[in-house]
Amino acid sequence: MEQIDTAVIGGGVVGLAAAAAIAARGHSVCVLEREPRPGMATSTHNSQVIHAGMYYPAGSLKARHCVRGARMLYEYCARHGVPHTRCGKLIVAQSADDVNELEKIRAKGEVNGVEGLRLVDRAFVAEREPHIRAHSALFSPNTGILSAEALVQALARQCREVDAFILPGSPVIAADVHPEGVTLRTPAETIHARAVVNAAGLYCDEVSVLLGGEAFTVYPCRGEYVELVPAKRPLVNALVYPLPHAHGHSLGVHLTKTVFGNVTLGPTVRFQARKDDYEDGRYAVEDYLEPARELLPALTLDDLRLGGSGIRPKLHPPAEPFADFRIGRDTRCARLVKRRA
Repeated sequence: MEQIDTAVIGGGVVGLAAAAAIAARGHSVCVLEREPRPGMATSTHNSQVIHAGMYYPAGSLKARHCVRGARMLYEYCARHGVPHTRCGKLIVAQSADDVNELEKIRAKGEVNGVEGLRLVDRAFVAEREPHIRAHSALFSPNTGILSAEALVQALARQCREVDAFILPGSPVIAADVHPEGVTLRTPAETIHARAVVNAAGLYCDEVSVLLGGEAFTVYPCRGEYVELVPAKRPLVNALVYPLPHAHGHSLGVHLTKTVFGNVTLGPTVRFQARKDDYEDGRYAVEDYLEPARELLPALTLDDLRLGGSGIRPKLHPPAEPFADFRIGRDTRCARLVKRRA
């Protein structure tokens, strides 16, 4: 049986970052990742945006961690050579009636500590994004983009540099909790850890039950994307968002120019039962055309092609608009530290 100070379950961005930080303090650490390599799920199936933090309720963990985390992430990317750019974002209003909504977002962002938010007119939008239709917009200069895959690779390198061992293809299939620690079993080995960090993302509810921790439910929420064909990529220069949907689950089908120059449109929102279903019943490319033309009126169906998809772990069902992060020591299993999205 292998003996270790801390086992981190989940090799996404959160798990890798936690493992690197713990190992840097002199503790022995291993990362148990169910997939063949780190970061294959939510960490790399997303819009790859560094958000500034203007959408979340004041005082929430999401607001606090987003604002502080964005600053830290820019520093990390620069220090570790992760491709990124602080390109800025426009949240677009299509009429004078929408300006009050932009004001509300700005006010919320300023309460959260987001810097540089300002309302801009059509001329400002046209200078940055000449092909976008807008009455006015809220400009967030500190929103940016990065390469999610490169971020995962940088964190994995950092883990190796501080001797945090990453064990891919190692799902936890059983666990026994003892006064002195937790015994974890994978298909290949048994590991005894003094403490466990639950960073299992979509599967963190199942891991919690397995370790005798608090019971909760993860609601898988799939987001799908289309892309602009290469010839149409010059239509978008950075990040352009519509006003968020009223039900609170989505920021709307937005335009993202990635660090590699392609332009994605999405994501959609679809709560579903399975945590590994990225493709069944996907929306047709035609379904994106009208929402996209609200921002880019010149688009035609031939300008779009099917893109990727991702699944977000939500802590609230479709009927509820918001659930905050839950981070801390588990109340039922003293050896377990939880991080839930």
